[in-house]
Order: sequence, then C-alpha cells, then structure tokens
Amino acid sequence: MKNKLLIKSFTILSLLLTSCFVQAQNPKGKLFIIGGGDRSDDLMKQVLDAAELGKKDYIVVLPMSSEEPDSSFIFFKTQMVKLTSNPIVMLNFNKETAQNKTLTDSVQKAKLIFISGGDQTRFMKVVHNTPIKTAILKAYENGSTISGTSAGAAVMSEKMITGNQKLQKEYTGTFSVIKYDNLETDEGLGLLKTVVIDQHFLKRNRYNRLLSALIEFPDLTGIGIDEATAIIVRNNKVEVAGESEVIVFKNPKGIVKAKKDNLISIEKLEMSIYTAGQKFNIK
Repeated sequence: MKNKLLIKSFTILSLLLTSCFVQAQNPKGKLFIIGGGDRSDDLMKQVLDAAELGKKDYIVVLPMSSEEPDSSFIFFKTQMVKLTSNPIVMLNFNKETAQNKTLTDSVQKAKLIFISGGDQTRFMKVVHNTPIKTAILKAYENGSTISGTSAGAAVMSEKMITGNQKLQKEYTGTFSVIKYDNLETDEGLGLLKTVVIDQHFLKRNRYNRLLSALIEFPDLTGIGIDEATAIIVRNNKVEVAGESEVIVFKNPKGIVKAKKDNLISIEKLEMSIYTAGQKFNIK
C-alpha cells in the first residue's frame, strides 16, 4: 500500500514539475523582430496589435544600440504618436543606471519594449549581466511584446552575430566567402534559444554570413529578415509581416571542413523563403 502511495505521489510530483517546466519554456509574450530599414505605419500598427496595449499600458524604448540615442527615440516617437495614445518613454541606460531598480522595474512593467537599431555589441555591453536583461526576459515571460529593428533584431537570439569576421580585420557589410571559424558571435538576450537572427538580409546580401553561423551552430535555425520586413514570434510559431521576404536555413548535413584556408562544404541544407502572412515553426 505504501509503495502504491509513494508511486502515486511521485507521479503527481513529476506532473507538477513537468507543468512548471513547460510554463517556463512557454513565455506569454511575443517577439516582433524587424529586419531594419524603413518601418511603414502599417508595419508599426502590427507591432501595436501584437502588444495589445490597454489604456494604462506604456511603451519603453531602449536606444543603447545607437550612437545617437535621442535621435533614435525621437524618430520612433514621431511615428508612433500618430498610431497610439499610450505613453512612450525612453530609458537610455548606462552601466550606472543599469542597476537602478526603479528604472529596471519600469522596463519589466512595460507592455511593449522597443530596441533601436545601431550596434548590437554596444547594446549588449550595457545590458549583459545586469537587471535590465532580467527585466526584459521577465517582461517577455509575463506577456509583454519585445520588438527591435536591425541591431535590435540581432540581440534577440542567444547566439548573436556581431557583424565582425575573425579572419578579416576591417568590417564589411557582408562576407565574401563561407569559411569555418570566421564568424564572430557574442551572447545576446536569449529570447530565442534555437534561432540565430540576421537582418538587412536581402538588401545587404548576407547569405554567406548566415550560412557561416549554421556551420558554427548546425543545430540552430538561421533566419534572415530583410528590410521593412518582420517576424512575429509566439512561442515556436512564426508569422511574417511587411514588404519583403524572410529566408530560413536549417538542418545542414554533411559539413566538411577543408584543411586548407578554412573553406567548408555542405552536402545538404534546407532553405525556405516566406512572405507576409505566411507561417512556419521553429524548434
């Protein structure tokens, strides 16, 4: 009898733990990730629709990626005040204010958080291992929408493309070749664990760069988002919005690393192209 009770108790405990794990893995919020470039009013209306703002909700803009954060905020606010009456505030954190609980609580309570374009590494230097990052993750878990454009798109994934090449000192907008151990990555926000994001994708011809990411991390899905285009992520469901296309690479097979010049070959690779309204799943 005791053994049966013990087994029953263990089963119930296992189910509770599984339920907690599933909840932890399934945030209530959404991601609205824009590939950079122009942001039409229609696209930004979709951001607001995704966020489902109530009358008392507010929007927080994090402009730390930008060299000119005030300008980034003004540009965003000028467009958005035409589309919503909800308050829009800028929180331009630095290493000192990153520890300010009042400010980070304001991030966590925002229903929509928008991360500007610029330099993703600049953003993560301010945010990494701080209460800001924790606040963004908790906001997402609790139902907020996290949006970003360009650099603000790159920071969404755990493995973040910095844009730099290890084998070439000078920065270039694209990679001229596909080589092993050439892509520089850093730690992003980790809102997406199984995906690596690239932006301005078709406009700047970044196929080689994203393929380089899949060589380094073959278990990840590579998503290239073009300008004026976005993906809306709800857990593992993704929908495309905007004017151009989204390219998806996954499941590279038969990767061979050449001994000379770090060149590689891939025997097989899945590639898909999606346009506005189309949907796909991620791991």
